Amino acid sequence: MLGLEPTLVVLLFSAISAASAVLGAGPFLFRRQLPIVQIGWANALAAGMMLGAAYVLLIGGLPLGAAAVAAGAVLGIGFAAWSHTASGTGDLDLNRLDDTGPTYGYQVLLVNSLHSAFEGVAIGAAMALSLPFGVFVALAIAIHNIPEATVLCAILTGRRVAISSAAGLAVAANVSQVMLAIFTFAIVDAAPGALPWALGLATGALIQLVMADLLPESYRQAGHRTIALVAIVAMGIVVLLRTAVA
Repeated sequence: MLGLEPTLVVLLFSAISAASAVLGAGPFLFRRQLPIVQIGWANALAAGMMLGAAYVLLIGGLPLGAAAVAAGAVLGIGFAAWSHTASGTGDLDLNRLDDTGPTYGYQVLLVNSLHSAFEGVAIGAAMALSLPFGVFVALAIAIHNIPEATVLCAILTGRRVAISSAAGLAVAANVSQVMLAIFTFAIVDAAPGALPWALGLATGALIQLVMADLLPESYRQAGHRTIALVAIVAMGIVVLLRTAVA
């Protein structure tokens, strides 16, 4: 693809995905703060895109071994939950937009870095399955990164961080996405039998992040009915696009 070595394709598209977070700062060029409802919609959009990515990863992995994918998904759910608990961010409230304490800001950046790392696993595993499929997943996650970064920028600007710095931090929080994409791709390339496990792990982790983090926050911000609609539509778009290009 593109005449590049496979590892360079992984690097290129995971970097594009990570860099797309800078677009999340766009709304703050026109207004200083966003209404909490709009932040909830951004969270719901990110959640729906992530669920769509999880679904296409699951469908891609099942023909390789349903048992391995299922076991990997259980590991992904457990590891994603454990990572939040171990980092002290398991019960972090992302609605504290006026919290100016330094600890809260670091915790929010850590949460985004953890999310990004699991998304990197998804990109790397998808690339190992096939480069075109991996590019699709990387671009879906890139779009997901935009509303996710909007939420992060809302929190950071609420703490009087300049919008340019907030945009830079949103991209920096996605560095783990690039690193884990390359690492996962290298592992699976060296041990092809690990592919269904990697796809399952990524699927489970993404679902855990949506159910435990993104959707609960968006429900509190904008209400259940609107959030459910936005998330379902976003997920449907990802699935339909994958069906169209498959």
